[in-house]
Amino acid sequence: MGFLELHERVILEAAADRLVPSTADGHPGARALGVVDYIDGLLDAFAIDPPRIWAGGPYSGRAGGAASFGAFMTLSPLEELAWRTRIEGSQGIPERERMGPIVGWQTQYRDGIAALGTDFATVAGVEQDARLNAVDEFRDVLYQHAVEGAYAAPEYLGNRDLLAWKAIEFPGDVQPRGYTDAEVEQR
Repeated sequence: MGFLELHERVILEAAADRLVPSTADGHPGARALGVVDYIDGLLDAFAIDPPRIWAGGPYSGRAGGAASFGAFMTLSPLEELAWRTRIEGSQGIPERERMGPIVGWQTQYRDGIAALGTDFATVAGVEQDARLNAVDEFRDVLYQHAVEGAYAAPEYLGNRDLLAWKAIEFPGDVQPRGYTDAEVEQR
């Protein structure tokens, strides 16, 4: 399942959909884009080896070349230390506390979701907004990750069916072909 429990996923999906809603012109919201899958994958990145941090490459296979984005890259010891600290927190481990104790994203999400309340997904939008505003630091982290998940390469588990890229008419990665000068100038 991942890091998040089912009830946490339900709450987080409703919260993410408040921050990245669908629009009248057809842009899908966080729920449709699989943002919670992205966040859960990020929080649980070290459950796989190599961890789900840096997608491989050089090609995704979407525009030719062998599909290798899904083969994640091995982290250097320093990268692993930095990412584990960011995700898991310092946990009293001296190497992770060189700049003082760090509260990792896993704890931020557990605490933030709990602060929203077990009924968050069922209350009115105005109440959801008020609760999100009451936990502004968590809301800011969630918003950042929701946007990342919405527009990231799907190998990171968000941007379901490339819906966000289609909505903004972004052709996505086109390696090995690349972009022509005219395509670059038109953007």
